[in-house]
Amino acid sequence: MDPTFLAGLEEKLKNADSVLDILSEAFEKGTSEVVRVLLGAALIMRASDIHIEPTEEHTQIRFRMDGLLHDIVLISPAQYQGLLSRIKLLSALKLNITNRAQDGRFTIAGEQLMEIRVSSLPSEYGESLVLRVLNPKNILSLQQLGLRADLLAIFRKEITKPNGMIVVTGPTGSGKTTTLYAFLREINHPEIKIITIEDPIEYHLEGISQTQVHPEKGYTFASGLRAIVRQDPDAILVGEIRDAETADIALQAALTGHLVLSTLHTNDAAGTITRLISLGAKPVNIAPALNLVVAQRLVRKVCEACASHTQISKEELALVKRELDHLGAGIKPEVGSTMKLARAKGCKKCANSGYKGRVGLFEAIVMDDELKELVLESPSITQLKKKAVERGMITLRQDGLLLVLRGVTTMEEIERVTAE
Repeated sequence: MDPTFLAGLEEKLKNADSVLDILSEAFEKGTSEVVRVLLGAALIMRASDIHIEPTEEHTQIRFRMDGLLHDIVLISPAQYQGLLSRIKLLSALKLNITNRAQDGRFTIAGEQLMEIRVSSLPSEYGESLVLRVLNPKNILSLQQLGLRADLLAIFRKEITKPNGMIVVTGPTGSGKTTTLYAFLREINHPEIKIITIEDPIEYHLEGISQTQVHPEKGYTFASGLRAIVRQDPDAILVGEIRDAETADIALQAALTGHLVLSTLHTNDAAGTITRLISLGAKPVNIAPALNLVVAQRLVRKVCEACASHTQISKEELALVKRELDHLGAGIKPEVGSTMKLARAKGCKKCANSGYKGRVGLFEAIVMDDELKELVLESPSITQLKKKAVERGMITLRQDGLLLVLRGVTTMEEIERVTAE
């Protein structure tokens, strides 16, 4: 998207009474301009998704910013119809189909090509649209993930191993893809071959062979992975392990000289083993194949423009000491009753939320000999987590509290994301 247009739009957004004023002006120029303004506003406001939701009297447009939805503007039914038709046309969705879900995508030209993924869903008052904004600027390096120094060292060590499996876990929207792409960027060199199989390809990485599953044509994660292994790769990224066949082929690839990166949906790192076993994988294969398990969440960073800092309360101090007391030397912070914590306030720069931007919380299990021995016994999640903590794992909650003590985020945000 044209930087000059974005700069002008940003100035308009600062001075306008509402986004509706800017959109009304755009509607006079045509729906193409409306789409351009909406996408430009999403980029300026760092939104990951645009939600267009028709109701009986109007259509609501909301942006997902830093993981939470924010109301942006209401438009009329007539304006909605024009916008709907334009977006469906751009994303190659069938205009005459309104009673079933459709998926499409389109590309925006600019400094870098940017993909917009579109999902339409029939609802009571029309089709609900969600536009996922896949901004190439979201592809981060390992250094940019905001990792603790000890965790950065662990990640760098594990991704340079010639074989074995690294699994990143967490719910949808927790940043797993961002972490995996950071791993790929770190190991991407001309002398090694990297192949990915994804659903769908979210970002295009130069120097890497990327493929996309097409289940309707028989090209699934399992069949694709089986073909990839015959392509003589050094490293393989499997977008997600969803079934027994994919799990088995991925583990075998890790055991036969390939570095395999993938994701699973589990609540924490310890749940990965149980999940793989429930998919049908054998502990005798999991134990030697698995090198590293990473669980992650995203928390909002406190807005630097408006954050206040107040003294830690007695309750907060007791919580921090209880949670962080057993951490090892070099990681355990100095905690006292005089220290101050960041508090969210809210200003125009952060849309009055008190937060701007996000950062990851991580917990990592490095599969050493003791843990591999335990995996062979098909342990429960509780057993594995206890042993991992004994071996030095810092939990998601502890990592979050360390961020609070550094002034990156707030206690309330850590409670929101990590409370059990």
